[in-house]
Amino acid sequence: MEILWQELTNGLPNAQQLERVIIRLIAAVLVGAIVGYERERAGKPAGLRTHMLVSLGTCVLVLAGSAYGMSSDGLSRVIQGIATGIGFIGTGSILKIDTEHRVHGLTTAAGIWITAAIGVTVGLGMLGLSIAAAIMTVIVLAVLRRFESSKEETTLSKE
Repeated sequence: MEILWQELTNGLPNAQQLERVIIRLIAAVLVGAIVGYERERAGKPAGLRTHMLVSLGTCVLVLAGSAYGMSSDGLSRVIQGIATGIGFIGTGSILKIDTEHRVHGLTTAAGIWITAAIGVTVGLGMLGLSIAAAIMTVIVLAVLRRFESSKEETTLSKE
């Protein structure tokens, strides 16, 4: 039974560290929900659960690197990998309609990307920054939408 407990608490040397991890995981889910709720309300394909999972996943990767004892250089590489991986996910959400020279999904891709960045900040313990970033993201997505034209697509110039 002792081996099981050691495995479950590996990287968490004490109860205080466990509390910090749990707080950060919950915070990652909540700040992801802030952005995801706006996207869900707007009827977008990447909604509440997607943004919560992206934020939680990126937070977990940063927390795991920290618990493993990675240096700041190592964590920097983890964050670079996250940014690259999320870029690929975002690319999958972008759809180009060749015959009409229009692109759909750029805002969805950007939303997923910023949600990943917010999750990273939570994992690094910057809860205030993550909350401010989530609020700013919702302002950009919801409030500034009113200033755009009625179409959410970008017309591509012919090359």
